[in-house]
Amino acid sequence: MKTDYDITQDSDRVKKVEPSLIRTVLNRVDELRKSGHEIIALSAGEPDFNTPSDIKEATINAINQNYTHYSSNRGYEKLRKKIAEKTWEETGVYYDYQSEILVTSSGAEAINNTILSIVDEGDEAILFSPAFVNYENMIKISGGVPVIIDLKREDRFEIDIGKVEEHITEKTKMLVINNPNNPTGAVYDRSVLEQLCELAVKHNFIIVSDEMYSRLVYDDVLFRSIASFPDMKERCVIINGFSKTYAMTGWRLGYITAGEKRINGILKIHQYSTTCSPTFIQMGVAEGMDTELTKKEISQMVDTFVKRRLCLMKGLDKIKGLSYVIPKGAFYIMADVSETGLSGLDYAGRLLEEKHVAVIPGVGLGKRCSDFIRISFAASTKYIETALDRIEDFNQSLMKSE
Repeated sequence: MKTDYDITQDSDRVKKVEPSLIRTVLNRVDELRKSGHEIIALSAGEPDFNTPSDIKEATINAINQNYTHYSSNRGYEKLRKKIAEKTWEETGVYYDYQSEILVTSSGAEAINNTILSIVDEGDEAILFSPAFVNYENMIKISGGVPVIIDLKREDRFEIDIGKVEEHITEKTKMLVINNPNNPTGAVYDRSVLEQLCELAVKHNFIIVSDEMYSRLVYDDVLFRSIASFPDMKERCVIINGFSKTYAMTGWRLGYITAGEKRINGILKIHQYSTTCSPTFIQMGVAEGMDTELTKKEISQMVDTFVKRRLCLMKGLDKIKGLSYVIPKGAFYIMADVSETGLSGLDYAGRLLEEKHVAVIPGVGLGKRCSDFIRISFAASTKYIETALDRIEDFNQSLMKSE
C-alpha cells in the first residue's frame, strides 16, 4: 500500500478528461442572471418548446398509477415496440424490440455505454472535429486513442473520405459520426455514407452514429441512417433519443439500436450504471409519443426551427465581420469571427460580458476551431432578433476601436 498516496488525487482516467467549455458558459450565464442581468442565451442545445402535452399527461398518469418501480434493464417493452416502429418508419431498418433496442437515461448515457462496451486500451477511434465533446472524452476514459480528423470550413464541414483512409491503421476499431451534425449543421449525403460503409467493411471497424437530430433537416435535405445501407446493421450502433425532437432535454431519455450481440454487450455496462430509466417516464413516452396531437406539436416545432434558421442567417448576413456555412440540419450555426480580430474564445467571452449574449466558443468543440463561435437557434425569434442587434452593436464597437 502506498502510504504517501494523496487521497484527494483523481485517477489517471479522470485526468484525461477535459471540462466542458459549454458547461462553463452555461454556468456563467446563470451567475449573470442571478446578478440581475438579462441574458439572451443562444448557447445551449435545448429547444425552448414545452414537451408535447400528451406525453406529459401520460407520464403524470403513470405516476398516479404507481409505475414507480424497476422496468426491464432493456427498457419498458411497449416503449421498445414504439421505438422499433418509429425507426422502421424513419429509416427502413427493422430492429427486434426484444433483443436489438436498449432504452437509456439520455443520449449521453447511450454514448458512454456504447464506447465503454467497444473500446479497449490502445484501440484507435476516428472522430471528426468540431464535434460534441462527449465522444473524445469517453474514448479517453475507455483507454482508447482518439484519432481526430479536422473538418474544414472551405469544404462546408463535409467528410473527406481520402483523409479518413489516411488515418485508418491496424488499431482502428471504431469511427464516430454525428449526423445531422452538432455543431456544424452538416447532413452527410448518400455518397459519403456509402464510402464510409465500404471502409468499415474493408478494414473491419464499427461505426457509431449519433442521430439525435435526425428529424431536424432543412431545404429538402434527406437524412439517411448509416444503418440503412447494405450489410451495415451488424456493423454499426445507432444512438438516438427524445431530447431534441420532442423537447425533452430534462427528461433524460435516449435509446440505442444495434444488432443483438452488440446490444448485449452494451447492456452489461448499462446494468451497472443506471440499471433502467425511470419507469413512469418510459410509460408516458410510450403512450404519448405517436398521438396525433404529439405529431402536430412536433411538426409545429420543426416548422418554427425552419423560420428561426432563416431569421438568424438573414441577420448574420447583415453583420460585418461574421461569416458562416449554411447549416442543413440540427439547430446551430458555426460563425467565423476571425475578421473581427478576436479569437472565438475572446469574442464569446466579451459578447457575454459586454452585450449579455451567450454563444459557445468553437474551441470548446474542436481545438482547431478557434476562429468560430457556435450560435443556437433553439430560442425564440424575439430572442434571436434581440441577440442579432446586440451582436451588430458589438461588432461595430470592435471596428471603431481598431
